[in-house]
Amino acid sequence: MTTANTTSPLQRVLGTHAGWGALALRVPVGIIFAAHGAQKLFGAFGGYGLEGTGQFMASLGLTPGYLMALLAGGAEFFGGLALIVGLLVRPAAAALAFAMLVAIFSVHIDKGLFMANNGYEFALALLAASVSLLISGAGRLSVDAVLAARGAR
Repeated sequence: MTTANTTSPLQRVLGTHAGWGALALRVPVGIIFAAHGAQKLFGAFGGYGLEGTGQFMASLGLTPGYLMALLAGGAEFFGGLALIVGLLVRPAAAALAFAMLVAIFSVHIDKGLFMANNGYEFALALLAASVSLLISGAGRLSVDAVLAARGAR
């Protein structure tokens, strides 16, 4: 006998069976993404802000550069904050994974693997972490887990 799947779309987004490992991944990766997004959006931590980042993106052919900088910076900053608190981790991780794919193939791929040559190893590590969180969900100590538990009642 088969039973119908009663899991709502929201439960599928928020639900997680991941344990503490997702938390250990979410927080440091979220901090890294939020900091990089702050560089792009606000010029924090030695970044170039929207104008400078937009000019750089336009020079790569990612046009309009200002909009691309806003999208990338927004995904990284707000996606990073979402990872830190564990809110909507799967959608945030999907946006961050996409941002890392764009970074790898538009900026780093022709420079090889290693960071010493501005290669793609760091972006690849962040891509892997994002994909892992996309699959696993937020795990323990997350807003998603609290919301999923409330929705299951």
